[in-house]
Amino acid sequence: MQALALIVRFISRLNILLGHFFSWFSLGIVLVCFTVVVLRYVFSMGHVWMQDLYVWLNAMMFMGIAGFALYNNSHVRVDIFYRPASRRRKAMVDMFGSVFFVGPFVWVLFSYGLPYVQRSWRFMEGSANFGGMPGLYVIKTFILVFAVVIALQALAMFLRGLLVLLDREDLLPEMHRYQEDK
Repeated sequence: MQALALIVRFISRLNILLGHFFSWFSLGIVLVCFTVVVLRYVFSMGHVWMQDLYVWLNAMMFMGIAGFALYNNSHVRVDIFYRPASRRRKAMVDMFGSVFFVGPFVWVLFSYGLPYVQRSWRFMEGSANFGGMPGLYVIKTFILVFAVVIALQALAMFLRGLLVLLDREDLLPEMHRYQEDK
């Protein structure tokens, strides 16, 4: 049982770390976008690579932070049913959702995304825009990163639910436990 709790803590901490790291990309996005606007409208000049940069930063941020969003329950959920539920019912819903919704989604995304990413790496794909940034293959790799962080967090949700159903939620720190509705 302690091994399950350790896995839940490890995965959750990994996604928290990734979430905090990639959240800083939002500052970069704002700064680059601001620079693009100032260059275009004040100095009548522009750089395609800068426009690529803030779009690519945005893509990396959202795909890298997805596991953190799932950990924080920042995703769409029908709260009128979930919020007032008991800890055990929340655990069952999370376990069911992890297996029957997140699992197939991640499998499809990874199995269709892998050849797409491999092709991009084979060609060392760059921006389709003339004067754009090289290295689009790195951004496309984040499709797989997205699938992995979501899959890992779904596994952590499933294991956390299992610990709750086995009455061993005490093995998890407070931040990983289900909260009762007040």
